[in-house]
Amino acid sequence: MFTYHHTATCGAARTGTFSTPHGDVRTPAFMPVGTAGTVKGLIMEEVERLGADMVLANTYHLYLRPGHELVRRLGGLHDFMRWDGPILTDSGGYQVFSLAGIRDIHDDGVDFQSHIDGSKHTFTPESVMDVQRALGADVVMAFDVCPPGGCDRSTAEEANRRTLAWLERCRDRFRSLSESGDGLTQALFPVLQGNVYDDLRREHARQFMELDDWPGFGIGGLSVGESKEDMWRVLDVLDEVLPSDRPRYLMGVGYPDDLLEAVARGCDLFDCVAPTRNARHGTAWTSEEGQVNLKAARFREDTRPIDPGCDCYTCSRYDRAYLRHLVVSAEWLQVRLLSIHNLRFLVRLGEEARRRIGDGTFDGWKRDWLERYRNERSPV
Repeated sequence: MFTYHHTATCGAARTGTFSTPHGDVRTPAFMPVGTAGTVKGLIMEEVERLGADMVLANTYHLYLRPGHELVRRLGGLHDFMRWDGPILTDSGGYQVFSLAGIRDIHDDGVDFQSHIDGSKHTFTPESVMDVQRALGADVVMAFDVCPPGGCDRSTAEEANRRTLAWLERCRDRFRSLSESGDGLTQALFPVLQGNVYDDLRREHARQFMELDDWPGFGIGGLSVGESKEDMWRVLDVLDEVLPSDRPRYLMGVGYPDDLLEAVARGCDLFDCVAPTRNARHGTAWTSEEGQVNLKAARFREDTRPIDPGCDCYTCSRYDRAYLRHLVVSAEWLQVRLLSIHNLRFLVRLGEEARRRIGDGTFDGWKRDWLERYRNERSPV
């Protein structure tokens, strides 16, 4: 039920089709984030019209509210959030580990307090598999330990040790659930850690591949404060050691320049909250000016669309002057219109990357695109 087929390559960059029970995902692809079962501000028909093939939801948040068993009784995430396409759920590990001061990590799992009401909970590799089974996503992520950016080697080694041990337990529980006869078909992706230590990354990948024949790989710990140069170097290392016939999901990365640099290093799937978070703060992406803050006075009488080359609903109907008015007036419509643009911007970037890889022009196009985006960036 889960296959990945290459269609073209250009250097390390590649296009492909990741097939799931709920449809195909054309890669490279950005996955809009629906943390609590909703892509903030949009209905799912709008997300589909943006061209997204797959969306992401969050185990930690849905576990706390409304509860995974309620979602199961209501038909699973696909019915609950009204999305017929593929869904990926992350394990909640990043959210739990970010709760510094209100969580305790041990070999069996993590004890933590809810950020909502302070109630106490425990995640173990087995319980995280149980929660994701109840949610019913197509792709589920193994429970991992994500060390902070800038951590020392011993901290990264300890995170790798626990992540490997937890992966084995996730695998065993996942197999047991898959044999339960509930009719649900899912794929389990492990999450590679190792921080910015090349040898730890290689060793983790080798250990993971000895455990099972995984249908795909998550790459974690590369959006937690490390330098861009370290991120690109680690992705080059992983491109050398990971099998080329499986999708690679770079977790939590989705700024336009990051996405293109990662595509050039063999990554296929991406997610990030930045498109909707930036929209809430009045910022938008453009291909010629980089990221712009629409609060700026220079947009007061600017009748151009956000990005003249963008085909989204917002750019086809509204100009910068009106959008600036919404932003400075704190109108709710701002969030919807800028979210539509920012999400379409990333989805369209994936579409263009696929086209350029297919016709062999990716390297030159990427270089020129990034030069415009970075060098002509307007002050934020």
